Amino acid sequence: MTSRPDSTYRLQITTDFTLDDAAGVTGYLHRLGADWAYLSPLLAATTGSGHGYDVVDHSRIDESRGGAAGLAAFSSAARAEGLGVLVDIVPNHVGVSVPRENPWWWDVLRLGRSSAHAVAFDIDWDRGHDKVRLPILGGTPAEAVARGEIVIDRTPAPDAPDGTLSYFEHVLPLAPGTGRLHADLTALLDAQHYELRHWEDQNDELNYRRFFAVSELAALRVELPDVFAQSHEEIVRWIREGLADGIRVDHPDGLDDPGEYLERLADATGGAYTLIEKILEHGEDLPPWWRADGTTGYDALAEIDRVLVDPAGIDQLSALDARLRADSGLPQAPAWADLIHDTKRAMADGLLQSEVRRLVRDLPFGIVRAWDALAELLACFPVYRSYLPAGREHLRRAAQEATRRRPDLASAIAELEPLLADPSLPVARRFQQTSGAIMAKGVEDTAFYRFTRLGTLTEVGGDPAVGSVSVAQFHTAQQRRLAAWPCSMTTLSTHDTKRSEDVRARLTVLAEMPERWGEVLSELRGIASTGHGPLDNLLWQAAVGAWPITSERLLAYAQKAAREAGESTAWQHPDAEFEKGLAAIADAANGAAKPAVERFVAEIVAHGRSNSLSAKILQLTGPGVPDVYQGSELWDLSLVDPDNRRPVDFAVRERMLADLDAEAALGRLPAVDDTGAAKLLVTSRALRLRRDHPELFTAYRPETVAGDAASHAVAVDRGGLTVVATRLPAGLERRGGWQDTVLMRSEMPSVDVLTGRRFNGGPVRMAELLDRYPVALLRELR
Repeated sequence: MTSRPDSTYRLQITTDFTLDDAAGVTGYLHRLGADWAYLSPLLAATTGSGHGYDVVDHSRIDESRGGAAGLAAFSSAARAEGLGVLVDIVPNHVGVSVPRENPWWWDVLRLGRSSAHAVAFDIDWDRGHDKVRLPILGGTPAEAVARGEIVIDRTPAPDAPDGTLSYFEHVLPLAPGTGRLHADLTALLDAQHYELRHWEDQNDELNYRRFFAVSELAALRVELPDVFAQSHEEIVRWIREGLADGIRVDHPDGLDDPGEYLERLADATGGAYTLIEKILEHGEDLPPWWRADGTTGYDALAEIDRVLVDPAGIDQLSALDARLRADSGLPQAPAWADLIHDTKRAMADGLLQSEVRRLVRDLPFGIVRAWDALAELLACFPVYRSYLPAGREHLRRAAQEATRRRPDLASAIAELEPLLADPSLPVARRFQQTSGAIMAKGVEDTAFYRFTRLGTLTEVGGDPAVGSVSVAQFHTAQQRRLAAWPCSMTTLSTHDTKRSEDVRARLTVLAEMPERWGEVLSELRGIASTGHGPLDNLLWQAAVGAWPITSERLLAYAQKAAREAGESTAWQHPDAEFEKGLAAIADAANGAAKPAVERFVAEIVAHGRSNSLSAKILQLTGPGVPDVYQGSELWDLSLVDPDNRRPVDFAVRERMLADLDAEAALGRLPAVDDTGAAKLLVTSRALRLRRDHPELFTAYRPETVAGDAASHAVAVDRGGLTVVATRLPAGLERRGGWQDTVLMRSEMPSVDVLTGRRFNGGPVRMAELLDRYPVALLRELR
């Protein structure tokens, strides 16, 4: 085990797969070749949480997921197998959907501003007239009282000496001395340190900072030393006592000063390995002064996906989108920059209006039309956020673009710009926190579901305006990673990806046969349609990409996708009539449309698997620290969460790996078929090489492939190991295969680690090298 991992394997720790269960698979992870185990959040979370990002108590590990004893047992098992341990933490926010489970929040609701924990939350007390606004009602407070929906229980409890107030499933503490007002509910409500509001008031009247638009996740002020110390004491213990070796920081862009936070975290952990979930826009670099080892890898995901996309097909898929829009009576699609401007602006005007209004209140003096101008600046901000004083160029660009789009706001924008560039001002610091939320909700959670021409392109960290990258551009990006962030994580699938790596790999084939996809989509829409052509495209791509998929899974995806897009239905106000079309598509996929779906999947599945294996080998052997998301060592055809958080059958994988190793020892190799054994072969061999022979991964030199089919190869020497991957497999097949194309090699003999075949020195015919698999790992024999 090293202080920095060679690779990681992500495990989702839940009540159904506890730390004790995870301890039982450490032997498998070692045999697979993983260097470290990478755990989802462990601290106590809201009861029933399937992810752990809604922490309610920083002082303890969630008992339902194994508790302190479970982590000790897991860590001991990991050590016995030579595995390091990386743990996900959530410093930005806590879960408050069940207030009684969160002692800090409960205390604030009971005691208000006088609570010792009031300072831990980013609450605008003045806006709430010394109350926390809770948007939980289905009507006004008076209506709730009149309907008898407010129930008072005066029974004293240790955490509620004066009793509690209940509104359906919501239970809240009564402020000291107010239980006596139970006969006058209006007076009792007025006497509390919280104000019950209609649920829609969260959009524009909330007075506490939250995670994105999720009012059930209240933000913490970890920039305060005492809050940091209290919320990280247990986490630091894991590092100090050797229970964990590294930290993955969730959503650092929500923090007041991520750089300062990382300094404090590094000091507290003794400089432990630290990754941050930072989304970099195309061309953006991670701040080099941060005490972190890199990102969680979405930047690498975008590069790997795009080197496998055929640029020639992007325009044809765009033309198909235009036809679908015309057939549906929709306006012409806006350019990507205009689309995300509009979706970000809609967030600033809608779900996140509370946050924009707070920026107005933070201004040191009044500015005419400040709210409108701030919303426009947020809509035009080109990256997630700045880190003042660095990043003022992003603010300058946003101001110029906002002024171009809204010249009527020029005066207000000019007044705001210097204020937003001054890190000493609260409004400037809060603007940085808000811009990331606007970007995430407007782009990832909205625009990605409206830009539907190719699902591969709308993945976390991706820029759909960049449809593909050349092999040369790909190599340049990898060389930069090796030089600048050699310990940064790389990934292909996570608990947050919109589609798993294998779904995207299959959909990537559509760019090689856009006309054929247009024919198939027309047939499928003739069977079932929402009437919204671009959405139909998205949903039928989901069916094809994740096939075989049950109608239940497809419907869940369809509802989420359509509501996130927010064009014909929405989360807060679903359109039941429109959503009948979603159900029709989901039902048809396993009914009337099933033969058509299966015929087309049969046409593209082999090419999709070629893309999958190529992406996997490029990621696992490329610069950085590759992560394998749980279960993805076999084919994983998952869609967006919660679909990608389904249980993993580790017993099957362990048995397959043992069989694979035994068969390979006899010279018998798996076929590229439905079992996924070929992907397991690629994954295990690449991971074992990285762990056992790190000396083979010290360089990055693009190799030369010569011949008419050279553009279908990606080849690189990592320092004694040559990695070869196939790209654009459908086009390669149409041109008759590799023919006389060769990989230029030195006179040094080599062996393909995947197949065991030896090759003499000198040029190697690609047709021979890749006759079994679309990928190869050539290790020099010295």
